[in-house]
Amino acid sequence: MNKLMKLWTTGLLALVLALSLAGCGANNTTNKQAQITPTVEQSVTPKDQPATTDELRTVYPLTVMDSTGESFTFTEAPKHIVSVSPAETEALFAIGLDSEIVGVADYDDYPEAVVSKPKMGGIMKPNEEAIIAAEADIVFTGISMSEEAVKKLRDMGIQIFKTDPKTVDDILSNIELYGQITDHQAEAKVVTDQMKQERDEVIEAVKSVTAELKKKVYVEFSPGWTVGKGEFMDELITLAGGINVASDMVGWNEISEEKIIQDNPDVILYSKNVIDDTTKKGLDEIIKARSGWDQITAVKNEAVFGMDDNLLSRPGPRATAGLKEVAKAIYPDLFK
Repeated sequence: MNKLMKLWTTGLLALVLALSLAGCGANNTTNKQAQITPTVEQSVTPKDQPATTDELRTVYPLTVMDSTGESFTFTEAPKHIVSVSPAETEALFAIGLDSEIVGVADYDDYPEAVVSKPKMGGIMKPNEEAIIAAEADIVFTGISMSEEAVKKLRDMGIQIFKTDPKTVDDILSNIELYGQITDHQAEAKVVTDQMKQERDEVIEAVKSVTAELKKKVYVEFSPGWTVGKGEFMDELITLAGGINVASDMVGWNEISEEKIIQDNPDVILYSKNVIDDTTKKGLDEIIKARSGWDQITAVKNEAVFGMDDNLLSRPGPRATAGLKEVAKAIYPDLFK
């Protein structure tokens, strides 16, 4: 498999494979978002008042719960952190935890500082020995690892914290949670404030798009695969003012070429970094060469746009930057 395809498999395609191998597709996944269970010492700042520096400091012990329902109690900020998920790695670096991160997944590629970090294996099959040797206080993982794989690691005594964000709000909550766990709440707030601003700019820009003017959108992130409702990528299309033609399905699905022709999307988005190993063609070539797809409105109007995989596929701090790119592709006239 060439390098580009390997990078992609660290994202959404890895998720598809992981869920398939685990025999528990996204259709059967119960979304339990990571939660904070405040200790009695913690205070709550009224929403109409800005938080002070002292109020943005974490009070330990702190008890939190991850998306699998597992409870974690931290008596202090973790000093040794491993991340085996690209989105979580980006989030942890974004809130200033470079020094605390002692390991990342093999194909984590952003930010540049990850290159020098010790590698902990793949996101579906992390290297247990490497993680144990790193003496990690906590290991973060995300959407690409099945709960079965998480249980196996926990049975080996590894403290693994899993997230499963389905919406932009989930992503924001996770970053805020990482800030609280690590006593980097102020840094996390800077990141989430920027993300909220980007999200709100898009919502404001497309609010004039009435229901009858909304464009139908089809997204293909790997040859023959798209995403339905219940996943954050579907929400990106919705927030951008579009209608996902695959929203009648749930989770990650193989496509029916005939159905997409019938749905007749106005815009097609695809992963511009994916190259098919067999044909050595990019997704744009594959899409345009399909029988009958030349009659799809998006193809006829040349509204077929390549998207940066990482912006589109990773539920991390750059998700709202991806949202802006999606919105610009769907309604370019609103983002001049």
